[in-house]
Amino acid sequence: MSSFWIIVPVKDTRHSKQRLMASLDAHQRRSLALVMLEDVLAAIAPVRNLARCAVVTTDPDATAVAERYGMRVLTEGAGDGHTGSVSAAARLLGREGASGFLTLPGDIPNISTSEIEALLRAHRQAPAFTIAPSHDELGSNAVACSPVDAVPLRFGSDSYFPHLAAARRASIEPTILRLPGIAMDIDTPEDLARFMRAEPRIPTRALAYLENLTGFGVSAARGESA
Repeated sequence: MSSFWIIVPVKDTRHSKQRLMASLDAHQRRSLALVMLEDVLAAIAPVRNLARCAVVTTDPDATAVAERYGMRVLTEGAGDGHTGSVSAAARLLGREGASGFLTLPGDIPNISTSEIEALLRAHRQAPAFTIAPSHDELGSNAVACSPVDAVPLRFGSDSYFPHLAAARRASIEPTILRLPGIAMDIDTPEDLARFMRAEPRIPTRALAYLENLTGFGVSAARGESA
């Protein structure tokens, strides 16, 4: 079995997606977070011959989704934010012999298995660093790193260029892939509008959930609050 891992950090879904408060109530935000996570894990599942997957969370509903897909659940560092949870998982997996990891967020529902395979194919032999930015080329929506501690991580809305610089300081020339499904994360009402307008229409669980909210699809596509 592969010693390469995919790490998916998931915060407590009761408090997720606060920036969507103008568009969705608390229950809807939590439900959206969970269906987006399921979209991501469904895309990962077919590549488990290439990489194993660990979901970092203490959220019981996210844990149930992960276990339904046969993913390993890690709790160490789960409350330490995006950077802390991925770093803790990487350290733990490294101690167990992991050769490297790819980390993906749980809020990119348009991700495809082919995009994950493209990232894994593009990732070079260690030492290596591969990155796929967000649509605005500010965030780091996918990061692969070999060995697990080759480059210090620092996620956030403006992490893309700092990650490139960190890799180069480690004498690693990063491999950059621009992948439309991975690039489309959902954090803000503007992101929701972009997602609802995206072509081609991808039949994700997230899209079906949002379209089933009365009137939401039309208002989101216009960039309005529901």
